[in-house]
Amino acid sequence: MGGAMTTLTPVLTKNWDQADSFTREAYERNGGYASLRTALGMEPSAIVDAVKDSGLRGRGGAGFPTGMKWGFLAQGTGKPTYLVVNADESEPGTCKDIPLMMADPHVLVEGVIISSFAIGAHHAFIYVRGEVLHVIRRLQEAVKEAYEAGYLGSNILGSGFDLELVVHSGAGAYICGEETALLDSLEGFRGQPRLKPPFPAVAGLYGGPTVVNNVESIASVPSIVGKGADWFASMGTEKSKGFGIFSLSGHVTRPGQYEAPLGITLRELLDMAGGVREGHELKFWTPGGSSTPIFTAEHLDVPLDFESVGAAGSMLGTRALQIFDETTCVLRAVLRWTEFYAHESCGKCTPCREGTYWLKQMLKRLEKGQGGEEDLTTLNDIADNILGRSFCALGDGATSPIHSSIKYFREEYLRHFEHGGCPFDTAKSTKWGA
Repeated sequence: MGGAMTTLTPVLTKNWDQADSFTREAYERNGGYASLRTALGMEPSAIVDAVKDSGLRGRGGAGFPTGMKWGFLAQGTGKPTYLVVNADESEPGTCKDIPLMMADPHVLVEGVIISSFAIGAHHAFIYVRGEVLHVIRRLQEAVKEAYEAGYLGSNILGSGFDLELVVHSGAGAYICGEETALLDSLEGFRGQPRLKPPFPAVAGLYGGPTVVNNVESIASVPSIVGKGADWFASMGTEKSKGFGIFSLSGHVTRPGQYEAPLGITLRELLDMAGGVREGHELKFWTPGGSSTPIFTAEHLDVPLDFESVGAAGSMLGTRALQIFDETTCVLRAVLRWTEFYAHESCGKCTPCREGTYWLKQMLKRLEKGQGGEEDLTTLNDIADNILGRSFCALGDGATSPIHSSIKYFREEYLRHFEHGGCPFDTAKSTKWGA
């Protein structure tokens, strides 16, 4: 156990065990806002270069290089530049940004101020999922404390830099996690994705050049400025540098957040988490939340970095590792995810609106044991007609569990037909199951 524990790299999570970790006092006690002072003494372009050199890639799922994204900002448009933090975390299994904002909101606030200074933004927004009212209140309190200390507002710490930061709550729509739908929602319109190009870096919020970054990406900036790009780049793998929060949930002895370098394996993480729940064995898991193709026990040693997970046929996504043991019916799990995507589809494009509906209807029928093997071909066909044809990535994500579950668990689908219903006792897969 001792050996395994050394692979953890608590940076963002290091103060979560302190009772007052969310206060400005505790944050400053632990060295908070020192990086801001350093940053304000630097050239903004030097901060952008440091983020580029660190190798930090977006922590919201796609893994796009953060510094490069900042470098794409249109210059000389005559419009203000904006920074928008995507805190609309709402995918099944994904649960890292909410606890981060709950336990240490000031690291995000400091990250916002440094990042805004780096890209020349004087207005920043944190767009939070509306249901998490306790987190919204905590963020608002942290922003208020930052204003009181002179970290926000005009002439921050005498530097001449001004920044206004607004915490905006959404109305609980998963589609608003898509960056352009988020911008439409922020402007007061219905949250639906925009046609790209133009990308937000050219014409984003109110038509101005805009950077949209994930909570964890922005929260990683203070440590990069404080400890240097080389320190960050020394962790992780060659192309997936740094550390990240891995969220283990489901049938695992000690679920929770494990902050480790990218490239760690599920086998190593399970060792630290006490393994799959006692008396059971791993059946399938998601490497990056429910919108990433599922993996099985044969993938236990796949390094959890963008390239390796991609090469193995899935996506690292948000590192939401949902663990399922042999008591779980794959078809039932996939149906639950599909119901979510059908419900959250915004309806703007036909492939996703109609496709997710039909996937749900078919899976419901198959779970009851109605149909036959030809239905699996139809299911795959529907998913094929959504993948790559939908307006945004929601449709693509909805096909991931379909394709991958039929690929790895075809026999289990067929058992439903032979059995005339679900052959699993659903109570056994619950926490209280035998």
